[in-house]
Formats: sequence, C-alpha cells, structure tokens
Amino acid sequence: MEHYLDNAATTAVCPEAAEAALRAMTEIYGNPSSTHAKGREAAKLLASARGEVAGALGCRPEELVFTSCGSESDNWALLGGAEAARRVGRHIISSLVEHDAVRKGLDLLEQQGWEITRLAPDASGAVRAEDVKAALREDTALVCLMLVNNETGGVTDIAGVARMLRAEKSRALLHTDAVQAFLKVPFSAKTLGADMISVSGHKIHAPKGVGALYIRSGLRLKPFVVGGGQESGRRAGTEAVPQIAAFGAAARVGAEQMAESRARMASLKAGILERLRTEIPELAWIDSAAPHILSVSLPGWRSEVLMNYLEAREIFVSKSSACKKGGRSHVLEAMGLPSRTIDGALRIGLSRLTTPEDAQALCQALKDAHDTLAHR
Repeated sequence: MEHYLDNAATTAVCPEAAEAALRAMTEIYGNPSSTHAKGREAAKLLASARGEVAGALGCRPEELVFTSCGSESDNWALLGGAEAARRVGRHIISSLVEHDAVRKGLDLLEQQGWEITRLAPDASGAVRAEDVKAALREDTALVCLMLVNNETGGVTDIAGVARMLRAEKSRALLHTDAVQAFLKVPFSAKTLGADMISVSGHKIHAPKGVGALYIRSGLRLKPFVVGGGQESGRRAGTEAVPQIAAFGAAARVGAEQMAESRARMASLKAGILERLRTEIPELAWIDSAAPHILSVSLPGWRSEVLMNYLEAREIFVSKSSACKKGGRSHVLEAMGLPSRTIDGALRIGLSRLTTPEDAQALCQALKDAHDTLAHR
C-alpha cells in the first residue's frame, strides 16, 4: 500500500479539482477572450474560479492574477516589485532560506546593481521581524520573505513585518511567498498586510501548472509576460482554464475544510515526532509552527539511503525542496546545522488527505531502517 508523505513537494489532485478540470476541458472549452457564446461561457467559469481563489485568500477578485506556477508569481513579484519601487532606492531585504525562485531572482538583481541583505533564520527556519527592522534603511525598496519555510515549516510573522514597516514609515513594498502557507496556516491578504502574495495550485490539491499573484489594489506592476490583454492586461497568454477551474475548486474545498485539516495535520505531526523521538534516540528535529511540514534527521545515516529504504516500502518523503532535485539543503546550511544532521535529513510533508495509517507506516519503517542499517 502506498503512503505518500511528500506533500510539501506536491499534492494529489482532489476529486473536486479533477472534476472541474475535466468539465473545463470537455464542456466549457472555449477561449475566454472569444466573444461568442462558448467564449463567454469560459469567461464566466474563469471569473467564478477567480472568485473562489480570491475568497480563500481573502482578497478582491480583481487583485488576483493567475500565473503558471508559484515560481512565476515569485519572479514577477520580486523583479516587478523592485522595478516599481526603484524610486525609493536599490536595497532589498530577504533571507538566506528563500525558495530558489526568489534566491535566483535576488542574484539577478544583485548583478544589476541592487544591494541585497540576506537575513539568517532562527532555529525553526523563520525570519525574525526585529532582524528585518534592524536591516531596514531609507533606501530599502522591497522586503521579500517566505511565510512558511518549505523545508522546515518555520513560520515568519509577515503581518508583524508589515506592521513594523508601517510604524517605521517605510516606503518599501512587501512580498511574501505564501505557497507553503496557503490553506495551511490562517491568514488573509487583509490581515497579512503584504503588497504581493504568491500562491500555487499544486500545493493545495489542484493540478500542477497554475498559480496566482495577489497584487494590492493600487500597486501597478509591469506585465511579466507580454502579448495579448488577458488578465486585465497584466499577464498575456490564453488563460489555462482547466487548471484555473481546478484551482478554484481546490481552494473552495480547502477553505471549507481548513480548520479541521489543520487540526488533523498538527495531531499527525505531533504523533510522528513523539514516536520517532521515543524509538530513535539519535533523532534530531526542527521545531516549527506549520502543521504540515516536519524536518527530522538521523545523523550518521544518509538521506538517500533512508529514502531508498522507505521507497521500497512504498513510503515517499524527500530530503529538501523538490526543486533542488536532490541537492543539499541551503536552508539547513543557513541554519548552521552540523553536516551529519544535514546529510541525514528527511522532510515529511502532510496534507488534508494524509491518514493515521500513513503516519504509522512511516514511523515503523524509519524505526526498522534505523535498526537494520545500524548493524551494517
């Protein structure tokens, strides 16, 4: 029996999202920019899905632009936000533990003459608001920080950062990568206070290939993709209506079930950690607030070996962000963890579809791996 515990990498598509995508592909297949009946029908579906995602995010539908993925949303927010705020200065505050979609964008901006302050994380992988304040300057144009760290589950107080920026009368724009946070930790665009928020469909049981960027009303970003006038002239290209319809369905269901699923994931996470701590004395772990991500390590055991052992039992986890394709975790390195701990790290990702049986299978397999491999 398969036990999928790599939900921070991607999630299974839920039935509601799959049904919405199939309907859009086979029934409502018109181009939403076409003016005939089939096009108007597709445009209506597009508007409905936008409303569902916006409702889950707590923003107005017109503040939401659909993209191809979270990475595109991050790229657009970072590069477009820097351009929009460059009159303020050429200084950006971010961190050492951002997703590569932000990290590599920062490298590009640095090559163009921007000055980047990359803050170190705390013991959970989050960034302290007081550290952002200490780094803030008159010429800070943009603050770009992840809400939930995708490897550790550390939660950065973005709302606190937003309040601090207002209190300091800073003119800096605030962007947060909320891909791992959306429908996992409670927030809305209003309560968060960020100018731009990136989210992605495939982290909430929608298909891959669709994301969105919240852009605060009144903030004008140059289009990242130019061409036609889709997305109110903000992103060219015919909208991927099946993926967007699925995104809307997944967001609606996820929002309806969020309180229950958060509690269930938090309980499973606590149970996994308690059992592993009891049965594997060498275990190292990272305490973090997000309910769905648990980073553990068996120092002295290699992640790849453990993952292979688990995969043989049809149990699937990862060792870092899937986007790194097996590369060493820059997040754990930035946290200053020992090499032996980093080399034995595993990321366990839960979702609202994760079962107690999945958790039990993982714990038993890791205990067996520990006991078996220790004698080789």
